[in-house]
Amino acid sequence: MSGARVRMDKWLWAARFYKTRALAQAAVAGGKVELNSERAKPSKEIRPGDRLALRIGELRWELEVRALSERRGPAAQARLLYAETEESRVRREAAISERKLLSEPAHDLHGRPTKKDRRDLRRARGW
Repeated sequence: MSGARVRMDKWLWAARFYKTRALAQAAVAGGKVELNSERAKPSKEIRPGDRLALRIGELRWELEVRALSERRGPAAQARLLYAETEESRVRREAAISERKLLSEPAHDLHGRPTKKDRRDLRRARGW
């Protein structure tokens, strides 16, 4: 893009961190995104070289803005818009692998109880 600045919410959407601009605006307004270690508004303009820290769910990203774009393109093109710090990448990948090791509490539940499950429940309750 040929410009020196882009709105933060547009850039976050174009870099594919959020599916819609409205979600990007809500995240920035909610304090989940910091620009150069300060809280910012969605309309704040960013430039190449700025540092962003954002939280998406339980993951935390620390990025440096490399290029600007107001248009959302393919994922491969979006990855060229930023560079993640090495320590952020290591921390994020460790959190992802740790989450994969933990089992989901409701993993063993499979929808409604079967007829056999209902009989067992009634028997356990003394009906």
